[in-house]
Amino acid sequence: MTSYPLSDEAATLAFGARLARVLRMGDCVALRGELGAGKTTLVRGMIQSQLGNIEVPSPTYTLVQTYDMPTYELWHCDLYRLERPQDAYELGLIDAMDEIVSVIEWPDRLGDLLPDDALEISVEFEGAGRVVKLTGWDDRDV
Repeated sequence: MTSYPLSDEAATLAFGARLARVLRMGDCVALRGELGAGKTTLVRGMIQSQLGNIEVPSPTYTLVQTYDMPTYELWHCDLYRLERPQDAYELGLIDAMDEIVSVIEWPDRLGDLLPDDALEISVEFEGAGRVVKLTGWDDRDV
């Protein structure tokens, strides 16, 4: 596991931009953290670094927002409201995973459907800022 301190929103956006550069089609990113920890801000940094200053809403109510990035399609998923892991099939998420980059908030809602090789990101409160902890990113130059 590798940790990176993030002092503020700008640092979180910049770190998201770094992550976007090393993602590849077929990656599944399991994004964990408490409410308000900065998960959506991190994803906004990924997307805006590649697509410019576009609106990146939280997919809390839509469950999935898709973005056509330059080298892959990114699905930003918030599965907090998913009632059963099997409901992810209805979203098309499970069938699409090999052809997209999926960034999944509340990944535990997938249960056994979460890929074993998912890249883990944990955003945690630390003092006045945040710390991001990465697991499974060993072969990536973040």
